[in-house]
Amino acid sequence: MPPELGPLRLRARRYGIKVWFGPEAPPREHYEAQVIGADGVNGAQNLAIEVGFHAEHPKPADNNRVISHLLEGEGGWRPIIGDEAVVGAFLGRGDTWRRVSETWPDPDLGDPELALELAARLVDYTTALEPAREVR
Repeated sequence: MPPELGPLRLRARRYGIKVWFGPEAPPREHYEAQVIGADGVNGAQNLAIEVGFHAEHPKPADNNRVISHLLEGEGGWRPIIGDEAVVGAFLGRGDTWRRVSETWPDPDLGDPELALELAARLVDYTTALEPAREVR
């Protein structure tokens, strides 16, 4: 990660990793790469990986405000992240949380390159979205 983004923090879990900058505890706005169920992921039959940015505030209005702010700067980050990134309702908690993320249907979890690909995509998301988030 570029050092100008600040102190990198992370929390690894059994099926994913959460990444953020700054405070010790993970904030409601963070980046994540995680294994998820196939439900709601086009082309997935068994499972999927989701990678990208999450806004997980308890109030939907707060999450919508975060995403609206990011959409105002979409011209700056979309060329870096690409069209794979979906902006919208969080998978599985669409009533409250929001995301800017992509899904990879039925990946080979035994592929030795998978971790490197996920790490590279997390760097893409953080370097593209963090500047847009900081402008508030």
